[in-house]
Amino acid sequence: MQFISEQRLGDGVLEREFTLGEIPGILWTPESASAPTPLILVGHPGGLHKMYPRLVGRARHAVAEGFAAATIELPGSGDRPRSDTAEQANADLHRAIAARKPVDDEIVERLVLPLVEKAVPEWRAALDALLALPEIDGPVGYSGGVIAIGTRLVVVEPRISAAVLFAGSYVPRIMFEEARQVTIPLHVLLQWDDEGNDRQLALDLFDAFGSEEKTLHANMGGHTGVPQFAGEAGNRFFARHLK
Repeated sequence: MQFISEQRLGDGVLEREFTLGEIPGILWTPESASAPTPLILVGHPGGLHKMYPRLVGRARHAVAEGFAAATIELPGSGDRPRSDTAEQANADLHRAIAARKPVDDEIVERLVLPLVEKAVPEWRAALDALLALPEIDGPVGYSGGVIAIGTRLVVVEPRISAAVLFAGSYVPRIMFEEARQVTIPLHVLLQWDDEGNDRQLALDLFDAFGSEEKTLHANMGGHTGVPQFAGEAGNRFFARHLK
C-alpha cells in the first residue's frame, strides 16, 4: 500500500488516497485517535470519483462514531481496464430494465459472478494492508454494496464481524447457497421502489441469510433516496457490534 495524497476535511477527519498495486483506494481516519480504531470497509458499485460525494459522507459519519473507513475501486470501474463481457452484460441488463422485462438469470450471472470473483480477493488484500497500519485494528465491518460482493466477502473473510448490506443490485441465484453460510450479524437496507433492483429477489436473499441476528430496514423511495436516519441506524448497529 502506498499513500499518494493527504488532506484534512474538518471535523477531525484525515483523508488519504492510496494505491494497492494498481488498485486505487481512499482511507479516512480520526485525526486525534488515542488508540487504534475499528475499521469499516465501505462498499459501492464502482467509480470512486463519481461516487465520492456519497462515499465521503458515509465515511464522515463512520469517523464521527469512532471508526476508520476505507474503500477501493472495483474491477472494471473508474480508470481500471474494462471487460467487454461485463460491458455487454451490463447493456443487456439495462435494456431489459428499460423495457420492463424480467431480467434473465443468465444476464445476472454474466455480469455479477466475474465481478465477485475478482473483487473479493482485492478487498481481502486491502484488508491485509489496512490492518497492518498502526492506527487501525479490528474488529472489522463491511458496509454497502454490491450486495453479491458483500455476501461472498463476509462468508470467506473471518475478520469481518458485522455487515450493513445495501440491497440495491442483482444477485445470481446460484449465490443463495453462499447466503445461507453467512452467520455474522446483518443489517440490510432496502429501498422499496428501487427502479434498478428486483425487490422480491432482495427479499428472498434476506430470507436465505443464515445469520441468527439479521434485520431488514426497508424504506419507501428509489435507489438514491435512502433517508439519513437509515444511515444513522447502520452506525448504531456497528457501534453495538464493533465496539
